[in-house]
Amino acid sequence: MINRIIRQIQRYKGWFGGGAALCIFLGLYIGLLASPPDYYQGELVRIMYVHVPLAHTSTLAYSVLFFGSIWYLWKRDPLVDNMCQASASICALFTSLALVTGSIWAKPTWNTWWTWDPRLVSFTVLLLILGGYIMLRRLVDDRVQGGRYAAILAIVGGIDLPIIKFSVEWWRTLHQPMSFSTRGVSISEDILVPLTLMSIGCWLLFAYMVMVRTQILYLTDLLLAKKGRFLSQTHFSQTTP
Repeated sequence: MINRIIRQIQRYKGWFGGGAALCIFLGLYIGLLASPPDYYQGELVRIMYVHVPLAHTSTLAYSVLFFGSIWYLWKRDPLVDNMCQASASICALFTSLALVTGSIWAKPTWNTWWTWDPRLVSFTVLLLILGGYIMLRRLVDDRVQGGRYAAILAIVGGIDLPIIKFSVEWWRTLHQPMSFSTRGVSISEDILVPLTLMSIGCWLLFAYMVMVRTQILYLTDLLLAKKGRFLSQTHFSQTTP
């Protein structure tokens, strides 16, 4: 079922790419040029329009990796495994960018590039988990076994997602409380509009990148399989009297 869904969505990857470009363009224009500066942070608030969508997309990407890994261990679907592998590398990219932009934002607001803030630490742990996942895929010679080990790591690492989400509620932190909660929305419309556009744009960009990368990995696996069969047939014909 998941295999068919992925193949169906692949047909519309161009729409995802176009939608991502449009939303990001509008979000950057409104956030950087049209929206007013923040009352407390002034012009520094504009970094938020890049940092927050990157962070949200990172957790979305890891959620895809988490549930995809569960499905792969259950069904052993190679296309889902390709999607998980693609999601991991792209998630690592978004997570790294979120940490970098967060540090840039933290220096003028917190007067430090790094602090042992619960959300910052849990996000760094997420990047380390992704690094371990990618290393497992590269270091284990058996592709099937490596995929299985990496999937187990991704599932175990999923415990970090609720820690990232609720770290601002569970511990004292420099990060602001959740802007969207059961208590309502705590940010103004001037910030909400560009932030929403940028978030949707980053989500669509992630989906587009995963589709392209998954297709590349799938075709690479097909090529390697055909090459392996060709070499086996050649060896067999040479050894046959």
